[in-house]
Amino acid sequence: MSRSPSLPDRPRLDLDPEMSDAERLDAMRRHFERILTVNEELDERLNEATDRQEDLREEVDHLKRRNEVLKTSSLYIATVEELTDDGVVVKQHGNNQEVLTEVSPGLEEDLEAGDRVAINDSFAVQTLLDDETDARAQAMEVDASPEVGYADIGGIDQQVREVREAVEDPLANPEIFQEVGVEPPSGVLLYGPPGTGKTMLAKAVANETDATFIKMAGSELVQKFIGEGSRLVRDLFDLAKERAPAVIFIDEIDAVASKRTDSKTSGDAEVQRTMMQLLSEMDGFDDREDVRIIAATNRFDMLDEAILRPGRFDRLIEVPKPEVEGRRRILEIHTQGMNLADDVDFDALADDLEGYSGADINSLTTEAGMFAIRDERTEVRAEDFEAAREKLDETSEEPGVVGAEYRQ
Repeated sequence: MSRSPSLPDRPRLDLDPEMSDAERLDAMRRHFERILTVNEELDERLNEATDRQEDLREEVDHLKRRNEVLKTSSLYIATVEELTDDGVVVKQHGNNQEVLTEVSPGLEEDLEAGDRVAINDSFAVQTLLDDETDARAQAMEVDASPEVGYADIGGIDQQVREVREAVEDPLANPEIFQEVGVEPPSGVLLYGPPGTGKTMLAKAVANETDATFIKMAGSELVQKFIGEGSRLVRDLFDLAKERAPAVIFIDEIDAVASKRTDSKTSGDAEVQRTMMQLLSEMDGFDDREDVRIIAATNRFDMLDEAILRPGRFDRLIEVPKPEVEGRRRILEIHTQGMNLADDVDFDALADDLEGYSGADINSLTTEAGMFAIRDERTEVRAEDFEAAREKLDETSEEPGVVGAEYRQ
């Protein structure tokens, strides 16, 4: 333990009886000056001690507040369903359990049906939470008419046609389905390797229909706090209704809709509660004329059977890596603005790119352009594409397949 610095010695005045008056006066003057110096040092020490005392007081207050937080029980999020003479009916998020409970003093007059509240382990209402709008705005990305069209997608013409039938036609021509007397597909699930155009396909549909595009990654629905994931799912569907016509696109849906297990951990339980809320919203989404649902995954084998049954995702569309004709079309799309030399042969290049996805081919064309720039040329040659392919293949264990070690 460090010790406090010692205080300065108190000045003493020793006068010799044989001193003259002038000598006595000079000695007293020097003594007075020493007293002033000691007093200044003591004042400085006092100010430092006062500042230190204030810092310690703030630290103690902070530790007290932190201690109180640690001793406080966790609170759960719920929604006020009904106000009665006997108490308040709340529904806890996640398990949808309805409970008649009491309200902390001072909150009775502030509560209304539909409010978000925090409840304790005894289900008593403790706090009135802020409106959901802020959390919704933070968690969801909303784009109006993405700048992607069907002309920007190549190699998956069959998949484009199926998605347009299931998503675009009900938004653009709902009367056709009414005349025929059939319900349009309730949802479309796109699955396949990464980089094959699943996200671009969803954006193209939203653009062609002038619908609001609401994009949510499945990983964003997996929240830390109990009930938050379920609330975000509800917000997602409520927002779609407000912005209709709209296309809901849930990317990486396997993060929240994977096969259920017997795991008892709180994290797995929260993911399953979120998935149950998603299933409930899809089942209860009665008025679908102006809102369509598209989901995408790279891991179709991980999805729970409940999410795949008819009535939720009626169309399961595989989006594979493109064949040779598709690869040629993708090359044409990504090189439209490039200054190509006459020796660039798309047919031969497409044959050499077996196993490449659309995203891989996009990277290839960019790299080829970089090789031309590096050689201070404005024209991209066949040798640039070959050099780019060799560079991209360096990351692969399997020749000709970019990133094959990650996609087997």
